[in-house]
Amino acid sequence: MINNDPMNSTTPLYTAHQVRALDRAAIEEAGIPGHMLMKRAGEAVWDFLCRHWPDARSIVVVCGTGNNGGDGYVVARLAQESGCQSRVIQLGDAGRLSGDALRARNDWQAAGGEEHGYDKKCLARADVIVDALLGTGLERPLEGDWRAVVEAINHAPTPVLAIDIPSGLHSDSGTALGASVRACHTVTFIGRKQGLYTGDGPQYAGTVAFHDLHVPATVYQQIVPASQLLTEPPLGRLARPRTRTAHKGDHGHLLVVGGEAGMTGAVQLAGMAALRVGTGLVSLATRPEHAAMIAAASPELMSHGVAGAGELAPLLKRAGIVIVGPGLGQSRWARELFARVLDTDLPLIVDADALNLLAREPLRRDNWLLTPHPGEAGRLLKIPARDVQADRFAAASALADNYGGTVVLKGAGSLVTSPADPVTVCAVGNPGMATAGMGDVLSGVIAGLAAQGLGLGQAALAGVCLHGLAGDRAALAGERGMTARDVINEVRAVLEAEGESE
Repeated sequence: MINNDPMNSTTPLYTAHQVRALDRAAIEEAGIPGHMLMKRAGEAVWDFLCRHWPDARSIVVVCGTGNNGGDGYVVARLAQESGCQSRVIQLGDAGRLSGDALRARNDWQAAGGEEHGYDKKCLARADVIVDALLGTGLERPLEGDWRAVVEAINHAPTPVLAIDIPSGLHSDSGTALGASVRACHTVTFIGRKQGLYTGDGPQYAGTVAFHDLHVPATVYQQIVPASQLLTEPPLGRLARPRTRTAHKGDHGHLLVVGGEAGMTGAVQLAGMAALRVGTGLVSLATRPEHAAMIAAASPELMSHGVAGAGELAPLLKRAGIVIVGPGLGQSRWARELFARVLDTDLPLIVDADALNLLAREPLRRDNWLLTPHPGEAGRLLKIPARDVQADRFAAASALADNYGGTVVLKGAGSLVTSPADPVTVCAVGNPGMATAGMGDVLSGVIAGLAAQGLGLGQAALAGVCLHGLAGDRAALAGERGMTARDVINEVRAVLEAEGESE
């Protein structure tokens, strides 16, 4: 049965090295034979396949020469024994098969199974393709026949089920190393691989199911997970109903600084998102010519025109937390306002152009939260954005180490970390959220939760998850064409639903 270890609000994630250590401990210390683990893995995959494609009558299993291929041989044998036509395409030097994988291959052959070379046509004729080519040890891009087979699998009009991890995807970073199998579903074992959940991972892995192969809890106690997966916002006391005597002053006062010419929408989105998560008061500091227009469009926001940094002082005095950056620009006005905000001791959310200004003159601070997308992260780290995406875990940790505080590295599988905490991967959200203003909404959600009393680290975790859940709710009407305001409109419903589940 899949998902023996269902996800709680956070779930451990592991590197490939750690999963190999868990596997070794299961064999050597828990006394589970390796061939038994392989048999259980194959059974888990076959069970998943039967439940998701109950009408499948023909499968093709593409096997490599390692243990991943051994799992594939088990699946092929189980399919054949169940009356499903099963064909194995074997890639690589079969003479390299050894140990449990060789035993699985021998069992397949003893049951009358045959191996075939690569045949593009048979991929199209199958009801399901099972990817058992490569496991977690891949460190370089696929080449030659391996790449050709992966590309043929991706071009076949046939659903794909990946064993443990899609072939070609880096287990630790979530980077597709050249060509990678695009699976509909992935069944992974023993430990959830962190690369399945961020970067290219979600796109190539599809829906991820997990089976612990009945490895005892004592084995997991030996390994500290490399990271963790977040599926529910840790709202803490904010999930509880408010007292009947509550008033706006009880729920924080947020100041949003930004809104250069042509970018007034950014501060409005951040401010309205903060109100939707329950912030008591939200003030905006923006260009003088924008203040009246914003007040007319969003009367719930207290919009103040500031011609220069000196006019920020009374607004900062009343605020409990500040977002700086939405629509800020990089003009002299923007630089002066940013410098003035940095002079305060207030907790800060630093976003958008404020991050670009910070990249020019880096500094370190404990009571702030940085929310870069990969391009901004690259500028902060002085590396190309593609290098950030090549190892998002390393980039997020480097940002936290270099700049202090808490970091949210946005993108598919957003990452949250600080120098003292493990990296957390957000498991919710969707591609429809890749649109203008979505980052401003995220900043407003996080800051709004922090304004109400959550620490910056907890507010980041809760906010990223709440924002993603609101995006998923908005996506029920379709991902294409989703706007930032659609997400704002769903935030309150998600927040209330989370409160009811407490």
